[in-house]
Amino acid sequence: MLASDFWQAFAHAPRALRLAWQTSPRLLLGLLAWTLLAGALPSAIAWVGHGLVDAVVAGQRGGDRHAALRWVGLELALVLTLLVAQRWQLLCQSLLRAQLGHTVHVQIFEKALTLSLPQFEDSKTYDLLTRARREAATRPLGLIVKLLNVLQNSVSLLGFSALLMALSPWAVLALVLAGLPAFLAEARFSGEAFRLFRYRAPETRMQLYLETLMAREDSAKEVKVFQFGPRLLARYQEIYQQVYEEDRALTWRRHRWGLWLAILATLVLYGAFAWLALQTAAGVLTLGAMTAGLLAFKQGQQAFGALLQAIGGLYEDNLYISTLFELLDLPADPEPGSASSGPDPQDGLRFEAVGFTYPGAEQPALRDINLHLRPGETLALVGANGSGKTTLIKLLARLYQPTTGRILLDGRDLQEWQPAVLRMRIGVIFQDFLRYQFLAGENVGVGDNRHFEDELRWQEAAERAAAHETLVGLPLGYRTQLGKWFEGGRELSGGQWQRVALARALMRTDAQILVLDEPTSAMDAAAEVEIFDRLQDQSQGRMSILISHRFSTVRRADTILLLDNGRITEAGSHVQLLAAHGSYARLFEQQAQGYR
Repeated sequence: MLASDFWQAFAHAPRALRLAWQTSPRLLLGLLAWTLLAGALPSAIAWVGHGLVDAVVAGQRGGDRHAALRWVGLELALVLTLLVAQRWQLLCQSLLRAQLGHTVHVQIFEKALTLSLPQFEDSKTYDLLTRARREAATRPLGLIVKLLNVLQNSVSLLGFSALLMALSPWAVLALVLAGLPAFLAEARFSGEAFRLFRYRAPETRMQLYLETLMAREDSAKEVKVFQFGPRLLARYQEIYQQVYEEDRALTWRRHRWGLWLAILATLVLYGAFAWLALQTAAGVLTLGAMTAGLLAFKQGQQAFGALLQAIGGLYEDNLYISTLFELLDLPADPEPGSASSGPDPQDGLRFEAVGFTYPGAEQPALRDINLHLRPGETLALVGANGSGKTTLIKLLARLYQPTTGRILLDGRDLQEWQPAVLRMRIGVIFQDFLRYQFLAGENVGVGDNRHFEDELRWQEAAERAAAHETLVGLPLGYRTQLGKWFEGGRELSGGQWQRVALARALMRTDAQILVLDEPTSAMDAAAEVEIFDRLQDQSQGRMSILISHRFSTVRRADTILLLDNGRITEAGSHVQLLAAHGSYARLFEQQAQGYR
């Protein structure tokens, strides 16, 4: 380890200590106090041992025999104090570990909530988040404990060095030289281990994903029917084998170096023992001095080894904890804007020459999109998969920012709106909506966090989405656990889940824009007609955006936009587009033939 590497071991210590101080100043101060006491007592006990042996020898020669008892009493008091200090150390560590681990997890999740959707979809950021969650949450306390171990063993080493210095300065030098090679080797291997850890984050994420596929009910159907469970398990084992081979090579190198360095340290220790024995036999040292020297050298070597090991561990923890702080220091989505309203509420929604390209993509997902949707109007988006329909909705919700052009609501650019206010103006059901393993009513209440626990609002939204009869008919009604992850959970059909998701979108009664992305794809034709009759009655004064592949649904819209390769290729009402005999008319005719 170079000098720069040595100081690098302490680089994140101040920030880790601030984290611990924010978590519990009392526990941190208590841990520091007991650590200092535990570090000072061993050398004091060795010094008392010196006095005890010399008192015994003096008593054998006719001296004060009770002096030995006083030394025994003093040593007993010191040993008991050390025992108490060590137990309180462990107690403070245990309590601080639980609290600090929670604090770090909360900070990780708070940071995750501030990340933008593009950051979440970036593999490097996702790897960073995975590494932080997997390892860094436990590292801050490890770093603090090792930092305190450095302090404790430094105090012990100073005490033992003072005892050895009285015998010979060469003993202190031998003590240092015996432990230094092991420290340098361990620091090198710690760096290699961290590089492996950082490099293999994608493999670890793939393992976690394969575990999810093999062990969750929402993937069990396909895994069993397609019979590719053994293939998933084989891929899981391949990744494990790759990781294991890398770990095994590192472990063997550590083992070989550790064995030879341990032998070297043992030879140095017994060389010091031989020197002390010869000096005592020659009358240069007293028996008590030899005993204290043996104890000081043995425990001093242990303290020095523990000190170097703690620094090496500190270096390793510092490398790992850098992942946590790298995540916490990521720039959050700036989300500028402070406006809560626009200058012209009657202007509605406008897209002006909007274009968008996903990060890392070569081709734009949207090109030169122009549209105007006024309050009370319904807009339908149709087109092949990948034509840009869902991307347009993501831009509307400010999950992404346009690459070119601008989007206005009530005459104000979306970038000028407060994100929270803007998103409260939008009620949305995504095509890939979530099926929360919550109570049935809470699955609806998610749609408006202000009224998450309002049962009356649950029922009103469910009635508007034609989901009330389904939910009230469950064993505990709206208080029934949904999903199969928890005891007593009930599963719904795909169409029933879709009604619940639609009710979720309708929880926001003050939503200005209602976005429905394939809202009836899992429903039968009769249910679809019922749903859209209800939605039409409830959309008075609202702007509605509908994405669907069913032309029987979109024909009700005031304006229909046909998207192709990110561009609007046709626009108009259903009647107008049929009369134009373009792509929309051709697609409508193809779909209509399926019902004849």
